[in-house]
Amino acid sequence: MEVAFRRYRIMSFITGTTLLTLYVMLLLHTFDLALWKHLKILVDVDGLAHGIVMYPLYMIASFNMVLKFRLPLALLLLMLIAGFFPGVAFFLEYRMRLRLYPTDCRPNEQSLARTPGDRLCAPGWIL
Repeated sequence: MEVAFRRYRIMSFITGTTLLTLYVMLLLHTFDLALWKHLKILVDVDGLAHGIVMYPLYMIASFNMVLKFRLPLALLLLMLIAGFFPGVAFFLEYRMRLRLYPTDCRPNEQSLARTPGDRLCAPGWIL
């Protein structure tokens, strides 16, 4: 199960990054049309990487993780939708990590003293 989550996490970061770069290029295109001549090659490569290669691999990793962890299908739908909106894949990966591995965020019983590098779990809802 650890491998399935690691695959999902890697594909979430890669798919989210390619989608974020596509949206940044879209914003740059709306501000400066002369820049579009230079960005067109990057948009073509990034668009193909996201749409044809990375997003299908992200879908497979999401489906595999839902099957391995026996998660509800609503989470699978959320994961698949996250590949269309920039930034949502990162947030959903963070929430899935909190849901599947909640003990990783709790402070260690042996060392209750907090150091600046320690991180607390975010309070609030967990999917």
